[in-house]
Amino acid sequence: MNMQTILIAGGTGLVGKALTNYLLERGYQVIILTRNILTAQSSFPLHSRLTYSFWNPAKSFIDPAILKIADHIINLAGAGVADKRWSSSRKKEIRDSRVIAGACIVKVLQEQAHHVKTVVNASAIGWYGPDAATLTDGFAEEAPSSHDYLGSTCKEWESSAFAIDKLGIRVITLRIGLVLTPAGGALREFIKPLRWGIATILGNGKQTISWIHINDLIALFEYAIVKNDLQGVYNAVAPAPVTNQVLIRTLAASKQSFFIPIHVPALLLKLIMGEMSIEVLKSTTVSAKKIVNAGFQFRYPTIQAALHSFF
Repeated sequence: MNMQTILIAGGTGLVGKALTNYLLERGYQVIILTRNILTAQSSFPLHSRLTYSFWNPAKSFIDPAILKIADHIINLAGAGVADKRWSSSRKKEIRDSRVIAGACIVKVLQEQAHHVKTVVNASAIGWYGPDAATLTDGFAEEAPSSHDYLGSTCKEWESSAFAIDKLGIRVITLRIGLVLTPAGGALREFIKPLRWGIATILGNGKQTISWIHINDLIALFEYAIVKNDLQGVYNAVAPAPVTNQVLIRTLAASKQSFFIPIHVPALLLKLIMGEMSIEVLKSTTVSAKKIVNAGFQFRYPTIQAALHSFF
């Protein structure tokens, strides 16, 4: 394989770090776009094939020299959805950080010389909203976006990069489910109460969670780059979604032999989390059929396999 250069926006986030390390192990040259090079450098050990480049999405600035050597762009940029309580200003930050980054990439590719062949954009299954009574096999990619906050945010997020396709560049959008990794995110929060033998089930626990193992997700980003006939939107979820109750009980059983399952009432979650509790309690069943039919093979297709790989 000729050494390919991949430009990553959002390379210091939870997924970005795992993806960067994976690509370096696979022999790629990686350039991380960052607004603070010193901070980004502190996120990774020194590596001969890892470099950093300043960008300013608000001013649509990416170093023209970097664009001339990049073969592919992966856009993971965006403020963490679950990092803080959803105030009006935080919701605006979540939306703007994604839309502005997408618009920046479009603008520089339109105006500057480059030889970028592929752009892979992150999105989220928040696009779909809650399960409908008529849903049988889960949401497929052609389903319309929900009218709620995350649905409208995802729609603007994806729309911000639509124009790339008109430039003759292959564009893939991955709608990502709940990412399972002990390095952070939801799984780490689920693990905390287990230290005291408590398995916390959220609400009634019947809400469906469409999830993906971190290793499958980063492999899927590479798959989107190397499989030249892949184009358009794909759900990045494992083929076997589970309820919150099944996830928590399976996690607890994999960690220790004794635990007490405790339901956290929906009302308490609403008091603690505010509007974000809607997403925690929402059931969203998302189909992986399209990406499976495109040839991608999940290493961790079941929740048992995924959690067993961690513990």
